[in-house]
Amino acid sequence: MDIKINLENIQTLTDFKRNAKDYLERIKSTKSPLVLTVNGKAEVVVHEAQAFQQMIDKLARLEEELEKFKLEALRSQIDIGIKQLESGQYTEYNDESLSAFFANIKAQGHEKLADSDSV
Repeated sequence: MDIKINLENIQTLTDFKRNAKDYLERIKSTKSPLVLTVNGKAEVVVHEAQAFQQMIDKLARLEEELEKFKLEALRSQIDIGIKQLESGQYTEYNDESLSAFFANIKAQGHEKLADSDSV
């Protein structure tokens, strides 16, 4: 389902009130949403109920799929970390070296922010 709002589907709330029946018939037949404006600004969207439900269902499926991808990526990263630990590819830190480690990360972050601000 590909939902796009074209310029013909942007109307004033006043005109919608005057011609509600016609607009509702058009929305039902085209399955295309209608944007209603108040004082020239988009305020609400009127959508055919079944098309809206399909959109909500699709969004829910996509969110579920995204969560699965995130979990797979996390599991993969954990597996990599376990393999690195098992092969001795790690660094041990004490309170002092850990503070220096975090200070270095913080400095790098500030440096990247400064670089992005200058762009």
